[in-house]
Amino acid sequence: MAVLHFLFGIFGNATALFLFLAPLITFRRIVKSKSTEEFSGIPYVTTLLNCLLSAWYGLPFVSPHNLLVSTINGTGALIESIYVVVFLVYSRGKVRAKILGLFLLVLSFFALVALVSLFALHGQKRKLFCGFAAAIFSICMYASPLSIMRMVIRTKSVEYMPFFLSLFVFLCGTSWFIYGLLGSDPFITVPNGFGSGLGALQLVLYAIYRKGGKAKDGALELAEPVKTADGKMSGQDHHAIKPQDNQFQCMVGTSSWGPTSYVITWRFGIGDGVASVLLCLCLISN
Repeated sequence: MAVLHFLFGIFGNATALFLFLAPLITFRRIVKSKSTEEFSGIPYVTTLLNCLLSAWYGLPFVSPHNLLVSTINGTGALIESIYVVVFLVYSRGKVRAKILGLFLLVLSFFALVALVSLFALHGQKRKLFCGFAAAIFSICMYASPLSIMRMVIRTKSVEYMPFFLSLFVFLCGTSWFIYGLLGSDPFITVPNGFGSGLGALQLVLYAIYRKGGKAKDGALELAEPVKTADGKMSGQDHHAIKPQDNQFQCMVGTSSWGPTSYVITWRFGIGDGVASVLLCLCLISN
């Protein structure tokens, strides 16, 4: 049983890493153009929080026997931090100020959770507190592609829901779901079971609507910029919902676990909602 637990944890690490690295194409474009264009930075900041909370939950003094949760989420936190820094470097004005403010808010919120769990809580209470915090944000991350799924049903096209991304969502959620079952950890099992189910639903939708329109160039290619009315170059409107803008947060372990969030979702739903929750929590704590 222990061997299976370890193996599923390793597989979960591998699939989660793929999801963490998915936005590299987006950032390659940002660096090349020296501009964040119309891309949203919110997914990377919220994913960072998800990783930090999950990595903290997996530490031995919080949740024994979940070190693999900390390894992938620690790696994810580093990757997301790099994304945020790059975004800040190439963003301007109000966009930079907004992302910087959210970044500082995320760090403050995580510090608050860490300090409370260290000095005010012990044993099972510490695990419950950290587990609930990580699981809630993980479920939010897994739920973020719902708007894309709705778009697939409405348009009868999978153009903006690439097969391999959906497959890895399913594999990541399933591997951590089984890992949680083997370790009898509901804070890993529940959010990842939710993620596995959503991943399976995405694959079903792909099978149903695959003939209606496939993702261009097979997966994560970005739309080319076009000229606007004033003659300036700008990204196409629909590039904001391209698959590469997914932030698949793999809060593996605590909730990992699920690394995905399409920019269109973040701009009009889950992302701004999470940001609002963070702001409220910060105000309440003060």
